[in-house]
Amino acid sequence: MMNSKLPETGTTIFAVMSNLAHEHNAINLSQGFPSFNPDQALLDLITHYLNNDGNQYAPMVGVPSLRKAIADKVSMLYGRSVDPDTEVTVCDGATEGLFSAIQATVHPGDEVIVFDPAFDSYEPAVTLAGGKTVHIPLIETADNPDYHIDWDRLENSLNERTRLLILNFPHNPSGAILEAEDLDRLAAIVRDTNVYLISDEVYEHIVFDGADHQSFARHDELWERSFVISSFGKTYHATGWKVGYCVAPPALTDEFRKIHQWVCYAVVSPIQYAIADYMVKTPEHYKALPAFYEEKRDRFCDLVSGSRFKFRPSKGTFFQILDYSDITDEDDASYAKRLTREIGVASIPISVFCEKIPNVRELRFCFAKDDNMLEKAAERLCRL
Repeated sequence: MMNSKLPETGTTIFAVMSNLAHEHNAINLSQGFPSFNPDQALLDLITHYLNNDGNQYAPMVGVPSLRKAIADKVSMLYGRSVDPDTEVTVCDGATEGLFSAIQATVHPGDEVIVFDPAFDSYEPAVTLAGGKTVHIPLIETADNPDYHIDWDRLENSLNERTRLLILNFPHNPSGAILEAEDLDRLAAIVRDTNVYLISDEVYEHIVFDGADHQSFARHDELWERSFVISSFGKTYHATGWKVGYCVAPPALTDEFRKIHQWVCYAVVSPIQYAIADYMVKTPEHYKALPAFYEEKRDRFCDLVSGSRFKFRPSKGTFFQILDYSDITDEDDASYAKRLTREIGVASIPISVFCEKIPNVRELRFCFAKDDNMLEKAAERLCRL
């Protein structure tokens, strides 16, 4: 019998719910992927490079044209001048970027703080590095009913073993976002420590209601200790391509690349070349993304407004949390599976993102779907 390095790890909930949705021919609003294709112009660029010498190994750090396009975007959006050669690395999806950053930072015995609900890939990577994951729940308060960080609890949780904080905003699963003052508060807390930061910003372009995304690249003090990680899959409706990037100061990037080169070495070449061209030729795509998904959020919320679910419209990402406490007191994992089997709508239970099961009755629904799919799903949800 093999001695497992991750004995408590089973099949991810995303695979479980997608498989259950397939088994019952349900509308799959569980796993976070769009039901629509990328822009045909981007697909045509990939075809071009497939047929024109774009099929061999890319440079380990990413093709130069894509790294330059990323650096230009970071400068334009966040005012941070970054060197494409020493501060930008193309990753095999954001998940690989997160894994490589964790492995580069965490040593045996180190503590890593995550904020529950937390994406499920963080803790296994910490465990494989020999670290310990410390979970701090996000809170909801009377003056701020959206999920947010308990800054006092965070400050009191830091100790000499704390090596890394992992933050994810816009937040999956809740859609919560950071404000500019949150970056200042975080900077004050970590100022006199040796703590590094991973900012998981894969939904950076999906922020609603006129808000600005508060990237750690904006903040001089946070930037010096941060790995900022993003995803082209979320931005260009192409989650299956698994192409992302990490932007970090040179010293951090150097350590990051030492891990990255042994995890995947290089990322798929024709897609890198195509995305680079598309970013230069079509910057309006990611600039229009907030309005595109805000319309879908509003559509989904309007469709379920007559249901027994309670909700606050998401402030970012393409996920909407629905509170079912007026319908049943059943635990969220059981209820999500039952809805998939009985009414044919699949979702994700919030408890799978948490170390301790929270005292809430909430499910996450993905609204990155065509209107027909959202309408059919909402009609079924409104019957409950």
